[in-house]
Amino acid sequence: MKSRRLASLALVAAVLVGTSGCALISPQATLIPYAPADGVSAHTGDVAVRNALIVSDDGIDGNFLAAFVNEGTTPITVRISYGEGADKTEITLRVPVNPPISLGMDGENDPLPFPDIDTIPGATMPVYFQAGDAEGALVEVPILTGQTSYLEPFVP
Repeated sequence: MKSRRLASLALVAAVLVGTSGCALISPQATLIPYAPADGVSAHTGDVAVRNALIVSDDGIDGNFLAAFVNEGTTPITVRISYGEGADKTEITLRVPVNPPISLGMDGENDPLPFPDIDTIPGATMPVYFQAGDAEGALVEVPILTGQTSYLEPFVP
C-alpha cells in the first residue's frame, strides 16, 4: 500500500514539474519593456519622447509625429537630427514644462516636416534626440504609410 502511495506521489510530482518547469526558468514577459504603440519612445535629460514615427508614402519626404513630455521644472530646447554628413538635418523644438507637446496628433501642433528622408516605408530610420546639454538618444524610428485611416491626414 505504501509503495502505491509513494508511486502516486512521485507521478504527481513529475507531472507538476513537467508542466510548470518552463515557467520556472523563463523570463517574465510582463517585465520586458516595450512601446505599446506604432512609434518608439526615447528619453534624453528631462524630456521623454513618446510614440515617435514618420509618415511617408514615397520614402522621400515625411512628416514626423511624436509627443514630447518635459519632466523638468524649466522649458528646454530639444534638438532632433537625422541624416549624415552634408545631408544631416537638424530641427530644434522648444518643450514647455506643461502641457506636453504632441506633434500632429492633438490638432494644435502640426507634424514636423522631414524632407529627404530617403528611407522606404516599412523600414526604420535613425533619429537623434538631445534635450539641452543632456546625453542624447539615437532611436530607430519607423516609417509608416498613410494607408491606415488615422495616419492618412499626415502624409506629406
